Amino acid sequence: MKTVHLAEPDDFDGWRDAARALAADEVPPGDVIWQIGDAADDLFASTGAAPPPPPASDRLSVPRAFVDLARKAVLHRTPERFALLYTALTRLRTQPKLMDDAADPLVRKLEALAQEVRRDIHKMRAFVRFREVDEQGTPRFVAWFEPDHHIVRANAAFFIDRFAAMRWSILTPELSIHWDGARLEQGPGAVKSDAPGGDPIEDVWKTYYASIFNPARLKVGAMLKEMPRKYWKNMPETALVSELISGARARESGMIDVARTQVGGNIEAAWAALRDEAAGCTRCPLYQDATQTVFGEGPVDARLMFVGEQPGDQEDLAGRPFVGPAGQVFDRAITEAGIDRTQVYVTNAVKHFKFEQRGKRRIHAKPGTGEITACRWWIDQERALIKPKVTVALGATAARSLFGRTVTISRERGRALELPDGGGEAWITVHPSFLLRLPDEAAKAEEYARFVEDLRTAAARVPA
Repeated sequence: MKTVHLAEPDDFDGWRDAARALAADEVPPGDVIWQIGDAADDLFASTGAAPPPPPASDRLSVPRAFVDLARKAVLHRTPERFALLYTALTRLRTQPKLMDDAADPLVRKLEALAQEVRRDIHKMRAFVRFREVDEQGTPRFVAWFEPDHHIVRANAAFFIDRFAAMRWSILTPELSIHWDGARLEQGPGAVKSDAPGGDPIEDVWKTYYASIFNPARLKVGAMLKEMPRKYWKNMPETALVSELISGARARESGMIDVARTQVGGNIEAAWAALRDEAAGCTRCPLYQDATQTVFGEGPVDARLMFVGEQPGDQEDLAGRPFVGPAGQVFDRAITEAGIDRTQVYVTNAVKHFKFEQRGKRRIHAKPGTGEITACRWWIDQERALIKPKVTVALGATAARSLFGRTVTISRERGRALELPDGGGEAWITVHPSFLLRLPDEAAKAEEYARFVEDLRTAAARVPA
């Protein structure tokens, strides 16, 4: 048995040098004990130092993906991280494509460790809150943070770049880091009482946070996942969170009612305000790549509403729903069904274009459950304002948005359904793009005729 002593819990360089030497000597993973600092040796382990690094010509060449993964996994708190990484390194000698096998249990384990580290790094960057203290007449900003893993030193460069002109300290239970504007120093661990409890700036920050808190964008489950309660005590704004959450749903349900009473009950003004709010929506990541939010359009007193899946390439560029190839099929079909498009409201379950880039083309990609759920708030508010008598879901995505569950079109098509929120009658049919994808012309004609009949039937259900 060989024992390797590493200087620190996050000593990637020490692990790498020792692992290279051990691998060059073909030492099996089971014959190595990895220890931090002066921890006691295993009773049966050799007390000799690890062999010196092998000559450069004898070193094992590993893919960059492994090195990047190892740099993150080393920061994890689990004691087995060094052994797992060394096992992977030895396997790379005979399995050079190991890192490409995402199903391999060892690769999956290491990826999971790295992912937990990445999340902890993100949380430190997001949830550190500095308080100002006076240090011999010069301000210093001090923060307390409790990381789950050994990420503090690895994360220091981020705070240096972000707060280069400040003098700051980040205190954690295991170690502390201090920046004086030119040099980073490390100190021993601290306790929470070593950090200041607050400063005058926090009142301003709390006022600002309360003013920008938007119930329209509140997702409590997602918020708690991204900002666990353990961090709340260190963040001034979270003193307000419980109160804001408790009142958020009441505020949300009241937003539409208030909008209806403003401007003399002008629903068009309320709808315009809702559209403008949706233009800045960031409830899911789709906004990052899409050109713009594509909101619904039509009269705000429409008695018939059509809900599609999501905007396509042309809709994304034009900012209007159903103007591309599927929109042309839709327009032709509703005309044949005796429906005037100018008298109906047309929208989509998802307001941003989801696509895959293939060369210069943007290929439609189906929205996921999370994206549908995130965008459901907007479609619910459109329906709450317009109050259609009949709503037609065009395709499975629209049906899932309206009913909050997976809906089988073949089973539910052709009959009246009651919306779960009491929002009137619903009908389900296919999306016009389905007709465009049919290769057989006879089948396409048959399905198109059935689609027109679905629209005609739904329109006939609208009270005169």
